[in-house]
Amino acid sequence: MRNKLMLARASRFCCRGVQLKRALQVVLTLSTFMCAFAAIQLHAQDTQWQTAKPGYRYQFPRDHFTHPHFQTEWWYYTGNLLAADGHRFGFELTFFRQGINREKDSLTWGVDDLYMAHLALSDLSGASFYHTERLNREGPGLAGVSERDRIVWNGNWQVRIGEKEQELQAVSDSFELSLKMVSRKPPVIHGHNGISQKTAGAGHASHYISFTRLLTSGSIELKGTQYKVEGTSWMDHEFFTESPGAELAGWDWLSLQLADNTELMLYRLRRKDGSVDPFSSATYVDAQGQSHFLSSRDFTMLPAGALWTSSASRATYPVQWRVKIPSLSMELDVTTPLRAQELAVPDHSMPTYWEGAIDIKGTRGGKPISGAGYLEMTGYDHNFRM
Repeated sequence: MRNKLMLARASRFCCRGVQLKRALQVVLTLSTFMCAFAAIQLHAQDTQWQTAKPGYRYQFPRDHFTHPHFQTEWWYYTGNLLAADGHRFGFELTFFRQGINREKDSLTWGVDDLYMAHLALSDLSGASFYHTERLNREGPGLAGVSERDRIVWNGNWQVRIGEKEQELQAVSDSFELSLKMVSRKPPVIHGHNGISQKTAGAGHASHYISFTRLLTSGSIELKGTQYKVEGTSWMDHEFFTESPGAELAGWDWLSLQLADNTELMLYRLRRKDGSVDPFSSATYVDAQGQSHFLSSRDFTMLPAGALWTSSASRATYPVQWRVKIPSLSMELDVTTPLRAQELAVPDHSMPTYWEGAIDIKGTRGGKPISGAGYLEMTGYDHNFRM
């Protein structure tokens, strides 16, 4: 599917960006990036990129940073934060790298990679949602990834990934984020044998790493008011080249952080014929930080009734979900405190998606359990035009 698309607007390859190329086709109509469009045409056919294959040997901190031999890569932060006065927020900051030319150009303004970033704030107590985005080439330090300096950045949005702590900073017209995050668990590697398989066939996979419990503190400034906040964040990092086929209609992805110090990542791939792809999967992380793979046969993730229709895209999203995992004796209800958390372009010129903070209540072994997390839903905007 990605071979037919140009750069996705903030969606993820099977849970964040399978359409990464589609939005690039739209954005590149701007004269600023016409040279990048030309680079795509020149290198689309003859550039050989690596694909995600079984047996990949992860090394940290190396694998927290860039992998230029893979065409697509992102670093994806989401979290639920609470101020001292009880004011509740959700946030999203994502950095994307899209490879254009594997044979690197020595020119300062050459376009070897394009860097896209999305920033969103859910003011859950104030029932408001803010989002913005940017697209840059590397140029003379406009955007990039540096293992030496341990930084991922796009303009004045950045994350520093240190040995024990990660620091996130971002400024927009409406709000600012300044957060420090400390992981309580080691990085989780999703899937089997080093890859997260997305559909049948060699290479149709990603290398997928997560920090599933980042204890977070810092500040949010919103419209002139500063809030000291604390909470928990989640970070996904994926790199890959190949992607699922054209039968994919969209996906629904969940990150769940439960009060018993366990976490769940689940994604449900929806086919155009209405069926769920058997390569949908999940990961359960126990209280000790050990991860456990769950295939599509091991869980169900289904809409549970409540719907929300966007006035911007006219897309209708299921904003209530029911998750069942028999092997864990777990049944969970997923709801959101703010239904309007869609990143949309009103003229439908770019793909839209819903990404927002959620609440979790349910039972495990018959005992009550609760938590918070994030939900992403793509492929619901049927009005999108190329």
